Amino acid sequence: MPPNAPPRAPSRKQDAPRRVDPHMLREGLGVMGVAVRAEPRAFAVAVGASALYAATTVGTAQVLGHVTEHVVLPAFAAGRTTAGALAASAAAIVGVAFLKALGVAGRRFYAGLVQYRMQAAYRRAVTRRYLELPASWHARHPAGELLSNANADVEAVWAPLAPLPMAIGVAFMLVIAAVAIVLVDPVVAVVALLVFPAVALLNVFYQRRLAPAATRAQRLRAGVSEVAHESFEGALVVKTLGREAAETERFARRAEELRDANIAVGRVRGLLDPLLEALPNLGVLAVLLVGTMRVDGGAMTAGDLVSVAYLFTLLAWPIRALGWVLADVPRSVVGWRRVRAVLDERDTMPHGDRDVPGDGAAALAVRDVRFGYGAGDVLRSVSFDVEPGRTVAVVGPTGAGKSTLTNLLVRLVDPAEGAVLLDGVDVRETGPGVLAANVALVPQHAFLFDDTVRGNVALGADVTDDRVWEALRLAQADGFVAGLAHGLDTRVGERGTTLSGGQRQRLALARALVRRPRLLVLDDATSSVDPSVEARILAGLRESSAGVTVLVVAYRKATIALADEVVYLEHGATQARGAHADLLERSPGYRDLVTAYERAEAERAADASGEEAVR
Repeated sequence: MPPNAPPRAPSRKQDAPRRVDPHMLREGLGVMGVAVRAEPRAFAVAVGASALYAATTVGTAQVLGHVTEHVVLPAFAAGRTTAGALAASAAAIVGVAFLKALGVAGRRFYAGLVQYRMQAAYRRAVTRRYLELPASWHARHPAGELLSNANADVEAVWAPLAPLPMAIGVAFMLVIAAVAIVLVDPVVAVVALLVFPAVALLNVFYQRRLAPAATRAQRLRAGVSEVAHESFEGALVVKTLGREAAETERFARRAEELRDANIAVGRVRGLLDPLLEALPNLGVLAVLLVGTMRVDGGAMTAGDLVSVAYLFTLLAWPIRALGWVLADVPRSVVGWRRVRAVLDERDTMPHGDRDVPGDGAAALAVRDVRFGYGAGDVLRSVSFDVEPGRTVAVVGPTGAGKSTLTNLLVRLVDPAEGAVLLDGVDVRETGPGVLAANVALVPQHAFLFDDTVRGNVALGADVTDDRVWEALRLAQADGFVAGLAHGLDTRVGERGTTLSGGQRQRLALARALVRRPRLLVLDDATSSVDPSVEARILAGLRESSAGVTVLVVAYRKATIALADEVVYLEHGATQARGAHADLLERSPGYRDLVTAYERAEAERAADASGEEAVR
């Protein structure tokens, strides 16, 4: 983060819900309604398949009862049966089982289809929003939190979609099965249905205990991701300052919190899952006990008892399925709030519809620009012009706002006052993509992807290898690239770890040049390059047939001397501008800044000479 960046806002972490209250349930159903409206056909097919499964499950009980009553018991009584009766019974059982399997397959496929489509759509939506939001917004939000929004939170939002069609179908099955049991024998139905309030109450207690524990675990995953991302990003600092143990301890604390949260979830499930499994089985025993007495008394047949017992074993399933949906609702609502916080963010940079006229090198004008982070201004009054094809060096002490100025030129941020004009057009009025097609920024710290040289230079642009080599030649990178084992196809490793700092900077410069920008902004982008190589780069840019205007943030005197003109910034304002030699004459601040190193060397040499004379 730059030194003048604002402090990061706290993570958007919602308080864990203590229970599945009606308000949260309504909000969760509203979230699911978004998916239903987005994928109505697939969801309808999933619910229809689930209803088919429910109907055929109840139908299986009827078929088993009928086969028991009319085929199995007569066969035991007569000591024989017919092949036709067995074939008909088998056909009925297999037919119902086939329809049930069809319902299961259809429900799982289409429920998964809706879930994964919604996850993909919202991952894209969140990522698009990240790209639209300005750099100042990203500076206020940790990368780990943003990764969690786009991944874990999106997954949590649509987690209930997988069991939801099943829950709807088995709720339908619950009604059908309960009616069927009552019609078979009301007495047995009373015994059977007494178990369900107990199962339902236990399930409500289960969800109230599980929901806050699961939601806390979800939040802690984002914290673990945030710490890991920071540690990996700052690996060089961690290693060189010997902070491995401290970072390991910091990560371990977060990981242990997540471990404890997951264990808490496991404890709830480990305690209550067996009880939820046991209650229906106890109910089956009660049904068989009462049902046997009813069969002995002639109040019901053995086939009826088989049907009722089978149906009862199924009735626990709908309640559990509904419980799965309720268990996912709190996580879904929390994830939805976090995702919507990103999608509803209004800290945007609106675009206009204007294009930038002309071709070749662009004209740049900065008019009375003011910009600050938070309450303090970094730039107070900056104004200067750059004629097409000229090379201008921006010079100033640390904190003068040089890097902030480069961010304004490529519109990573917008000025609070004033304007940046490209060929007379305010950059805020340009259409999407117009500025990127005309202006390229090469930052001080070159970022390379774990890709080939060609991939890092082209970066997805449809350019030929000849154009890539042309950009490499302008960046004085063609020589070392040609010497690599596989040339353009050489992989450079994560962040370009197989290359030197100067080589990484030259590849980053080639990446900008391959797009043939009309304005090239270099934020100390050649600091790791030898001065002689830097001179050849700037000379090549001047002689380029494409024509380019160059603005370079410079620190080295050798770089400054190569510029056609110098803009001197101090205290956030333009203090002087002109040729390097002229500024040395008429600007004391500029002279002190660019000659500071030489004066320090002279003083050290004088001190050394004095000590030698004394000896």
